[in-house]
Amino acid sequence: MLVHTTRRGHLPPIQRRQMLRSAGAAAIALPLLESMQSSATAHGCSGGAVPRRTVVMNAGLGFHAPHLFPEQEGRLTAATPYLRKLKDNLDKISLFSGLSHPDQQGNNGHASSLTFLTSAPRPGLAGFRNSISLDQLIAQRIGHLTRYPFLALSTRGGSSLSWTSSGVSIPGQNSPSKLFQAMFVDGTKEEVDKEIAALRRGRSILDTVSGRAREIENQISKRDRRKLEEYLSSIRDLERRLQQSEGWIRKPKPQVQAEQPDDIADQNMAIERQRLLYGLIALTLQTDSTRTVTFELGGLNSVPKIPGVSNDWHNLSHHGKDPDKISELRLIEEAEFVVFNEFLTKLRGIEEDGQSLLDHTAVLFASNLGNASSHDWHNLPIVVAGGGYKHGSYVAHDEKNNTPLANLFVSLAQRMGLEVDSFGSSTAVGIRGLS
Repeated sequence: MLVHTTRRGHLPPIQRRQMLRSAGAAAIALPLLESMQSSATAHGCSGGAVPRRTVVMNAGLGFHAPHLFPEQEGRLTAATPYLRKLKDNLDKISLFSGLSHPDQQGNNGHASSLTFLTSAPRPGLAGFRNSISLDQLIAQRIGHLTRYPFLALSTRGGSSLSWTSSGVSIPGQNSPSKLFQAMFVDGTKEEVDKEIAALRRGRSILDTVSGRAREIENQISKRDRRKLEEYLSSIRDLERRLQQSEGWIRKPKPQVQAEQPDDIADQNMAIERQRLLYGLIALTLQTDSTRTVTFELGGLNSVPKIPGVSNDWHNLSHHGKDPDKISELRLIEEAEFVVFNEFLTKLRGIEEDGQSLLDHTAVLFASNLGNASSHDWHNLPIVVAGGGYKHGSYVAHDEKNNTPLANLFVSLAQRMGLEVDSFGSSTAVGIRGLS
């Protein structure tokens, strides 16, 4: 079981549980109270300790399970095609099957991507409302400690894995050059002053809109009041981010030994685009520019530029057990595992306080589909790397009665210093096979 115990200062455990549950929500990120200072420091959430990070990647077109999972659980070896691509880092990896979110039947076969990091049920169907994603829960708690509370990245469009507490999708950044400039290029004094003025204007507008909304609160129906509260909650989230941004704007950005990358305009160079963003994630973690990153690995409805591949990626994912399609799909997915392995190696090669950056970063690499060919959202492929955990095993949970993936999310949140004991559809803290 993945459990990180913490000292809770002067607050006895029974009182802590009452505080969490009395709030009436699935998970509450408590503010940093004086009595919790020792816990926060132990988790690297204050300035005096080596910080802990969390990075989550989700591949929307899945992975062909027979090329990833060994026949039996036990010590992790390079026994399958995809594990061979990770052979340099198998001692820092744990592989899991038999995990999923319950009730993920949605309005289309790929709808479960909407809820991969939230675990909200019935994505896209009538009455669906998404909930807060794991990264945003973490960002609420420790986001103020870094220039950017979080990063939401994607290789496709403006989508991402991240959702606000009101269930609103957060746009993803897919431009490596813009990301590099935002992270590492200082503006002139005039540009900084202009940015601060714009932030303050934005806060003024939000104050006005919020005030007008409150004026009509008692004049509308109960259903409209619920919608209004969701709207005001989104405004409060934005106000917090604006306030945090202003505090960082005048601080110099970190200097890095890297050139600003050029964006790759050709969408079909999918692996190269993944590689660029992986490199920037490593830079942002190394410079402590953020501690929470999500990365949506979008597939293509076209042919990726990979030697030996001549068919549409999405079409190949729906292979219907056609061996020729599976052969081409393997080339694409092996390339994805190659660049993921490069990312792990990069983190492993960066030293921090006698350990590696990988040891301080919990990395989740997965898909919202267990069988993309049939749009099956059970038995998801789950790779956990780094984070200081004991690794090197494949653990097969029950394939018919899956363990809630959100159980792992609770542990990842606790590892980052959050005082939570549940998240989304979780039923326990931690999963068998990771400690």
